[in-house]
Parts: sequence; C-alpha cells; structure tokens
Amino acid sequence: MSRKSTDAAGTGAAGRDLDRIDRSLLAKLQHDGRTTVSQLAREVNLTITPTLERVRRLEASGHIEGYFARLNPGKLGLGLLAYVEVSLDRTTPDAFERFKQVMLAHDEVMECHMVAGGFDYLLKVRVTDMESYRRFLGDRIASVRGVQQTHTYFVMEEVKSTQRIVVPE
Repeated sequence: MSRKSTDAAGTGAAGRDLDRIDRSLLAKLQHDGRTTVSQLAREVNLTITPTLERVRRLEASGHIEGYFARLNPGKLGLGLLAYVEVSLDRTTPDAFERFKQVMLAHDEVMECHMVAGGFDYLLKVRVTDMESYRRFLGDRIASVRGVQQTHTYFVMEEVKSTQRIVVPE
C-alpha cells in the first residue's frame, strides 16, 4: 500500500481520504481519548476489529499524534502565563536554529512559533510567579546570543484555552 503525500501541516491528499467514520472516530477520541474501542465501535456502528484497525491506521498516518491528560496548571503552582514576542538581531538559518534549540530545552516554554511580521518568535510561557518569570527571561531568553528584544504580555484571565481541532466534514 502506498502512502499519500501530505504538506508540512499534515494535510493535503491524506486529509481528503478520511471518510465519515474516520472523522467521527477522530472527533470522539479528541473529546475523550480514554474511550474504549468497544464504546467507539458502538458509536460508529462497526464491530470492534474494524474500529481498532481504523484507530491504528489513524495513529500510523499521523492523524492522531498521541493521547494525554489535561492538567490544571494552577493546582500545580504554575499560575503565571505569559506570551513573549522575541526579535532576533539577524534572521539567518544559524540564528533560527540556535534559538529553536534553546527553546526546545526549556519546559517553561509551552509553545514556540516562528512568525511573520514585526517580530520573529511568539512564545507561550508558564511559570510559578513574576520572580520566576524574571529569572527565566534574563537567564534563558535574553541571554541567548542573537536575541535583540522581547515584549511580554501577561495573561490576566484565560477566556478560552483548548487543544481541540474542528474535524472537517
């Protein structure tokens, strides 16, 4: 069996090959990744074996990247959430790679996106308090060779926070 081609976002031809049952399985597993195969089978009107085969195929094709528990950061003492704009002094492949590797090494950085526009990266950072953020900014971001400027925005209220993706019909 040949693999369908996909673009960098994991869409393309493979995304169009999903049928109604595959899309339903994705939506149900996204809602509750702990749903049993037998429950999924009942909900999509299949027997267990073809349901399990479909789920395994969706995992193997990369449509399902993993399963995880959503934790409450406040209960874990990580109540300060910040978004940080980072501008580099040069936009060379070496500078991008150096910054990327440093960000990958720090658990405080929940997300790191290279963006187009008035700055180079947008970080989502979660720490315990303002003092720990100040240390993180000085020791881990501003100290990276090539970082020219940062702007930080502290979250006062999380109005909506989700990992859910709308599964296209």
